[in-house]
Parts: sequence; structure tokens; C-alpha cells
Amino acid sequence: MKLCVYQGTFNPIHRAHLQVAEFVSKNFDFDKILFIPAYKPPHKNYNTETSFHRLNMVKLAVKNHDKFDVSDIEYHSEEKSYTCLTIQALYKKFPIDGKINFIIGTDAFEKIENWYNTDILKTLVEFIVFERTTNFDPKKFDYLRAKGYNFTFAKLEFCDISSTQLRSKIRNGETINGMVPQVVEDYIKQHGLYKD
Repeated sequence: MKLCVYQGTFNPIHRAHLQVAEFVSKNFDFDKILFIPAYKPPHKNYNTETSFHRLNMVKLAVKNHDKFDVSDIEYHSEEKSYTCLTIQALYKKFPIDGKINFIIGTDAFEKIENWYNTDILKTLVEFIVFERTTNFDPKKFDYLRAKGYNFTFAKLEFCDISSTQLRSKIRNGETINGMVPQVVEDYIKQHGLYKD
């Protein structure tokens, strides 16, 4: 199986996340794009109740796409959601063809050398790097290729939606119409999420 992983907090999942996954689905030859909501993000505050809501919202957002799937693999571990550990577990779980690919934004990729077990991670995955700035210079990342990180840049018009922005709008009673799938917006309202 040719697998691409899309890992994140997805707090909440929004249209830009889905546009990235749809672009990968159309422009790369993967059997599956696996969304993996982080249960315990290592560098962010979290609570377990919110974590399960995030998982449920991702399931709702991707349920009608043939190539999209959701994994709760990080919800079965007491450890923090370190990408390297998750990827190693996926190789044991699935019959992977070649290397697992991993979707990441330039902002996160700039910090990849600080990730947990990054020297192991770079041998396990091929990165698909999405531009998260308007003035993008690919040469800025040449030093990572020289250090053994394998990656491809993906050209997709930058969509300026952030989960932080969404949570702020909800907290302030502003509309988020069109920024998240309707099923996700309904779920947020039903459960009173992001009010405080």
C-alpha cells in the first residue's frame, strides 16, 4: 500500500487542511491518505476530552472521500504523540509499498531538526512540503536535503485559514461559515466547543 500520512492537532479541522489532502490525492499516486489527529501533542496544551472531539470532527470531515481515512493510533498510546513513534507503528500495522509519505507545512519543516528522533524519522518518510508563506524560497531548505531529509515541494495556492483564528472567531461569536465543513460546524455547535 502506498500511504501518505497527514498528522496534526486539527483543532478544529478546516477547509485548508482538506484542500491540502485533496491536492495530494489528485497529484500523487497514493492508495490512502491517513489523517492522524494527535492525541497528546508534544508542544501544545491539550486535554483528553478535546482530543476525542478533534478525532470525531476529522472523521466527519473526511467520511465521504474514497482515499481519505482516519487513524486513532495515537489514542491507544499513553505516550505523547511523537511522529517518529507513530510512523514506526504504521510500518508494523500496514503492508507499506516503498516509504510512507508525510504532509508538512514549511513552517513546521523549518523546525524538523528539533523533532523527537529526527535522525530516525528522516530515514522512514518522504516529506511533501507545502508552502506556508507568500515569498517562498525553496533554496532555503537545501541544507536539509544535504543532511538526508527527502522531500518534495507541493505548489498549492496558500489558503490563509488557521485553527487558532477559527477558535478565536467561535469564542467571539463570529461566523465561521465556509471555513469548516458544515458537519464540523454542526458538531462544534452541538458540543459547545471553543467557547472559553
